[in-house]
Amino acid sequence: MPEQKTEIGKLADDYKGRTPQEILEYALNRFGKDITIAFSGAEDVVLIDMAVKIMPDVSIFSLDTGRLHPETYRFFDVVREHYDIPLEIFFANRERTEELVKEKGMFSFYRDGHGECCSVRKVDPLRRSLSTRAAWITGQRKDQSPNTRAEIPVVEVDPAFGDGKLIKFNPLANWSSKQVWDYIRENDVPYNELHEKGYVSIGCEPCTRPVLPGQHEREGRWWWEEATKKECGLHSGNIRPREE
Repeated sequence: MPEQKTEIGKLADDYKGRTPQEILEYALNRFGKDITIAFSGAEDVVLIDMAVKIMPDVSIFSLDTGRLHPETYRFFDVVREHYDIPLEIFFANRERTEELVKEKGMFSFYRDGHGECCSVRKVDPLRRSLSTRAAWITGQRKDQSPNTRAEIPVVEVDPAFGDGKLIKFNPLANWSSKQVWDYIRENDVPYNELHEKGYVSIGCEPCTRPVLPGQHEREGRWWWEEATKKECGLHSGNIRPREE
């Protein structure tokens, strides 16, 4: 949709210097019930905290891959109860997951790479969650992954989902990790207890480990793979060349 991409490109340029709250206010007011927040990490809870002050009944969803840490499952209910808001959970594709495990076992990703497992456990449920939405909100930051996220705009036409119509907002694109955690501390935002154990970027239990001092946060994810490929499929558009 050339016209839509032109409109969204102009919007991204207009809002690139705005605060996350201003970007959220625009997104929520424009799309209302047709927009949802993807929740998994610390950045996403910051967005939820900001969003509920604008739209108390904002839609929030998360993905249950079946391989999350116990702490993450507990955190789902912490957020649900803290904000007194429903949390919609989408589960891994049962048939494809069963087929993959039967054929290759529980840990084939250490040998074959994480893409196949993420496809059935993350990408499929994400596609289902977004199928009824016009837009979604993510917690991506440019400094999370210099190889794949350095150029993300605050708003874009989703390059991976939605058949060219889905709008994707990244209100924290220009924030640093320090700004995220300053907000968390200043506003008493709940966070996953794994952060107190050295985890920074948190995904599935077999594919996530704490990082050492001086390591980049994404080095704790899929640490056996080459650094430039560290996207699980939810933001796979980040590793493809963007259209001008």
